[in-house]
Amino acid sequence: MRQWRARLRLASALVLLSFVLCHLAAHSVLLISEPLATSALTTLMQPWRSGAGTALLLIAFLVHYANALWAIYERSSLRLKRWEWAQLGLGLLIPVLLALHIAATRISEAVLGTDSTYTYILTLYWVLAPHIGVLQALALLTVWIHACIGVHFWLRTKRWYPDWRVWLGALALLYPTLALTGYLSAGNQLRRDAAKDPVFVQRTLEDANATPATPAMVDRVGVIVLGTHAGLLLLVFAARGVRRRIHERRMPPMLTHPSCKLAVLPGATVLETLRDHGIPHASVCGGRARCTTCRIHVGRGAESLPAPHGLEAKALERIRATPGTRLACQIRPSADLSITPLLAADASAEDGFVPGGLEGTERPITVMFVDLRGSTTLGEAKLPYDVLFILNRFFYEMKEAMAASNGHYSQFTGDGLMALYGLHADDPDTGPAEALRGAREMLMRLEQLNHGLKGELAHPLQIGIGIHHSEAIVGAMGPPRSQIITAIGDTVNTTARLESLTKEYGCEVIISRQAAEIARLDVTGLELHKAPVKGRVESVEFYALRSVS
Repeated sequence: MRQWRARLRLASALVLLSFVLCHLAAHSVLLISEPLATSALTTLMQPWRSGAGTALLLIAFLVHYANALWAIYERSSLRLKRWEWAQLGLGLLIPVLLALHIAATRISEAVLGTDSTYTYILTLYWVLAPHIGVLQALALLTVWIHACIGVHFWLRTKRWYPDWRVWLGALALLYPTLALTGYLSAGNQLRRDAAKDPVFVQRTLEDANATPATPAMVDRVGVIVLGTHAGLLLLVFAARGVRRRIHERRMPPMLTHPSCKLAVLPGATVLETLRDHGIPHASVCGGRARCTTCRIHVGRGAESLPAPHGLEAKALERIRATPGTRLACQIRPSADLSITPLLAADASAEDGFVPGGLEGTERPITVMFVDLRGSTTLGEAKLPYDVLFILNRFFYEMKEAMAASNGHYSQFTGDGLMALYGLHADDPDTGPAEALRGAREMLMRLEQLNHGLKGELAHPLQIGIGIHHSEAIVGAMGPPRSQIITAIGDTVNTTARLESLTKEYGCEVIISRQAAEIARLDVTGLELHKAPVKGRVESVEFYALRSVS
C-alpha cells in the first residue's frame, strides 16, 4: 500500500509540474507580445483543456492533495526538518493563493462562459484588483519553490544528480524569472493602455463575456474553496489530537535507543518516535525509503516486526543490507524494540549508497599490510619532488594491483598501505586467495616499476607484505565528511605484526596459518613459524613465502 501511495504521489506531482511548466512557458512569451503569448497559451493549454486533459489534471490534484492530508494525519510526530516544513507549508498555502485564480478562469469559463484571455485576466489583476495581482505573483513563486523542493529531494538520492545539480539549479532560477518578468511587463503595459483609453476596461470585459455578476461569483467560489481547504485541515488536525489522546491511555511499547528509552505511539515509525523526542537521526529523503540513511540495526524485539516488503525491501536489497538492518522510517514497533543507528545523524545522500555492513559491523575480513623498504634513505638521497614522484608511482601501481584482485584500498600510512579483501564478496572466505593474488600482482608491478626507474634509483624498491584473515570491526570510520572504509581490532594488529616480520625472515610475503588454510595454499616444504603479538596472549602462526606462485 505504501509503495502504491509513493508511486501515486510522484506520478501526480509530475503531472501537476508538467501543467505548471506549460503555463509558465506561456507567461514567458509575454516578454515579446501579448497576442503571441495568447497564441502560445492556447497551444500549450490545448491538451489540458480537453476532456481527458482536464480529468487527468483534476485527478492528479485530488490525489496529491489527499495524499498530503493523509501524510499529516498519519504522522505521529510533526517534528520535521526545515526543508520538510517548507515543502509542507508551501504546499498547504497553494490552494489559498490560487483559489481566486481558479474561480476566475476555469470555473468562470465552465459556469458563466467567460473567455479567459491574457487581456481579460491581466485587466482583472492589474486594473480592477491589483492586490489579487500581487497574490498571483506570490502564488507563482510558491508553486515553483514547492515543486523545486520536491524534485530536489526526489533526485537527491540518484547517483547522476550531483553532476547535473548546477545546471538544473540554473534552470530552476531562470524559468520562473522569465515567467514573472513577462507577467509584470505585460501587466504594466496593460495599465498604461487602460489609462489612455477610458473604455478599455469595459470593452475588455465585454469581449471576455464577463457580466457585472462575474466578480461576485468569483468571490463566492473563492470563499468556498478556502473554506473547504481550511475545514479539511482542521478535520485532519482534530483527528490527530483524538488519536493521540486514545493512544496515550494505552500502555505503549518501548523503544530502546543507545541514549535512552522512548515510548512508541501505536502506528508510529521509529523515525517519527525519535523525532518526537528530539533525538537527531539521519533521513535525507524525509522518510520515503529512498535514501537508506535512516538505517538501523534491530536487536531485541526484531522477531515482532514484519519482514521488509515494498519500498523498504527494495531499498535494503539495493545496499545489500546485512541481517538485522532495517529502515527507521518504515518499521512501526508494536512490541518492545532495541535499535542502534548505523549512520551519523548528519549523514548525506552520498552516505546512503554505502553498502550494508560497512556502517560498522563485526565480520570476517582479510587484511593486508604493505610496507615500502628504505623509504627514509630514499628521502635523504633525493629532492622532495623526486621522492613524491617515486612514491606516487609506487602507490599507483599498488592500487592498480588491488583493483585487479578485488582489493579495497583502505589506509595510507606514509610509506605503506592497508588493504581489505573479501569486503564486497558474498563469501568473505574468498579474501585470502584474492589477497595472495593481489600480493603476486604487486610484486610483478614492483619489478616493472624498478625496471622503469632504474636510472632514478640507487637500489631497487622492495616491499614487505603481511596477510591475515579473522574477525574485525569493519565500517566507515573517521571524522564526518572524511570517513574511510577500514577495519580495526586484533586482526589489524596481527597483520601489521606479520608484515614487520618480513624483515626478520628475509622474505616478501608472510601469511598467517589461518589465511593460508582458507586460501588452500600449498604449504608443502614450508615451515610453520610462531611469533608473539603485542597485546595478545597467544602467538600467531604463519608461513614465510619467498615467492607467490
